[in-house]
This record gives sequence, structure tokens and C-alpha cells, in this order.
Amino acid sequence: MVRGARKAVAVGVAVAVACSVQQHLNFVPGPRHAAPVAAAAASMMMAPAAFADEIGDAAKKLGDASYSFAKEVDWNNGIFLQAPGKFQPLKALKAIDKMIEMGAAADPKLLKEAAEAHHKAIGSISGPNGVTSRADWDAVNAALGRVVASVPKAKVMAVYDSVKDITDSKVPAYMKSLVNGPDAEKAYQEFLEFKDVVAKNQVTTASAPAVVPSGDKIGVAAKALSDASYPFIKDIDWLSDIYLKPLPGKTAPETLKAIDKMIVMGAKMDGNLLKAAAEAHHKAIGSIDAKGVTSAADYEAVNAAIGRIVASVPKATVMDVYNSMAGVVDSTVTNNMFSKVNPLDAVAAAKGFYTFKDVVEASQR
Repeated sequence: MVRGARKAVAVGVAVAVACSVQQHLNFVPGPRHAAPVAAAAASMMMAPAAFADEIGDAAKKLGDASYSFAKEVDWNNGIFLQAPGKFQPLKALKAIDKMIEMGAAADPKLLKEAAEAHHKAIGSISGPNGVTSRADWDAVNAALGRVVASVPKAKVMAVYDSVKDITDSKVPAYMKSLVNGPDAEKAYQEFLEFKDVVAKNQVTTASAPAVVPSGDKIGVAAKALSDASYPFIKDIDWLSDIYLKPLPGKTAPETLKAIDKMIVMGAKMDGNLLKAAAEAHHKAIGSIDAKGVTSAADYEAVNAAIGRIVASVPKATVMDVYNSMAGVVDSTVTNNMFSKVNPLDAVAAAKGFYTFKDVVEASQR
């Protein structure tokens, strides 16, 4: 379930990279790497409105100092798909788990706004490096700052520490060598100021757990799907590095269009159900074995949670994601993945999924 857990990566992904790499004079990734924001889980806690302008003002100052640097970064570079050091999937999963926990604790309204800011920023991307407009750069940074401020410091630092543990010490210096050093340093110094403003407005209490539905049709269908597909799940090599490979024949801008549809879908999800899905993934990570496979019970809970969040989104939005992914995933990819498992198990899983899909669609708003 290592790959499955990645789907629920919260907004902590962007924050973790920012915190870990910025320490060594790099900066937060742009909208292309914000698919995790769309998948972030949400809490029911409302963050104080008072800090909105303060963080927004600080984000503008950060933009003044960092936008030159942002324009120097090649956001289309495939290096962002690589592990930030030695390939250690299970250790990386621990970092992903901390991101999921952070996302689950974030304010749902602010998460939605962060997703919408990224969607807008994707729309203004231009130039060979794939950089967004200055206004959207500021808006994304402000949105991320507000999300971080809605989470207790301990959870944010848990992300920072876990990402630091899987990042090779040579990575920051190498990334800095790809841009103008003084611009990176200027961005970093202002980032520290921005970080202080966010910390000043940070909440101190974690939100309550999500309310998880029970006895619904999606839950019943998830059990049937899980019974049919668990053998297939155990066939998969979840520790493979194939999930870090770029899609064959597709450029970063082409793939970004599909990511954008995911962000839009994530922004429309029910906040409580999204939080519940994150919590289900967190629990599932806790039961994985040495091969990266979660328990049958946790696998069922994850399927039910995903079914419920999909049902909370209009069908047209879901189909936008499906169609956009169909446009960037070549048939050679599916054929290759099929060849790596027991075909009978895969077919049984597919049949179970089609039935599950129908139940989710019938429950869709």
C-alpha cells in the first residue's frame, strides 16, 4: 500500500519540502508538484480569521524576495520525480505518513482555498521553465502559510524531521547550484521571516477526529471489493521504484493538465470525508508488512473512505480526472503493470471494482 498512501499525501508535502530544503537555501516547489494538496485531508476546525491579512502581507514580501529565484527553477525538470537520496520506500512512507497526519489536522476551508490557488496558478504558467505568474505565486504561498498555521507546530515539525531523515545532505547544495546563488539566499532569508509570521499565528490544539460513516452502501460495497481484490493487492510489488518513473512519451506540461483536474476534484470533496480518508490511510500505514501491504481490514477501510470522497464530488468532475489520466497514460503502462501480477487476481479485482464503481456512482451527488 506504499503507492496507495501517496495518493493521500496532504498539503504537508509542499510544506515539508519547503521546510527541509529551504534550510539549505532552496525553496518551495511550484504548482506542478501540488497534486498532494488536492489529496490533502481536512479537519473540521476553523482557523482564526485574524491572521489572514498578516500572512497575506508576509507572502507578498516573500514574493518580492523569491520570485526571481522561482523563475530560475526549471519546474519541468524530471529530477523532482526522484527520491531525495537513497531509495528507501518504507522509510519514505514514514515521512508520507507524517504528511497525511498534518493534512488531516488542517482547516478544511483553508485546504480548499489552497487547492483553488494552485488551480489558478496552473492556469497562468508560462515560459520554458513552467513558472506561474507573480500574483499567483504570492497567492499560493499565502494559502500554504494559512494551511500550515491551522496545524499545531508539533505536527508540522514531525513532517520537517521525517523529510530531513530521507534527504541526502548533498541534495540542497546541488539544487542551489542549478540557480543563481544570491537569488536563492535572498529567497531563503525572506522565507525565514515568512515562517515566523506563520508560527506567530499558529494554532496550538489539534482538531477532533473525523466522523466516519457506518452501515452505508458504499461501506458494504467496499467489503465486497476488498474481498475480491486483496489477493491482487498482495501480488503487487509496492516497494518498486517504478512508481517514480515519468509517464512514457509525456512532457511535464502535458501531465500537469491531468494533475490540475485532480486538484479541482480535491477542492470539491467533503471536508469531513476527506479527513476520514486521510485517517484511514494513516491507520493502514500502521499495519503494513515488510512488503508494504496493509491488513485486509485496513485495506477495506481505505476503499470505503475513497469511495465516499469520490461520491461527494459531482460526476462530471470525477470524469474530468478519468479522461485526463486516460490521455497521459499509454496502454503500454497498463500492460506492463498487468504483466507483473497474477492475471486471474487482476481480473477478479477489476470485476469487483466495476461493481464498486456503480455503487459509488449511485450515491454520488
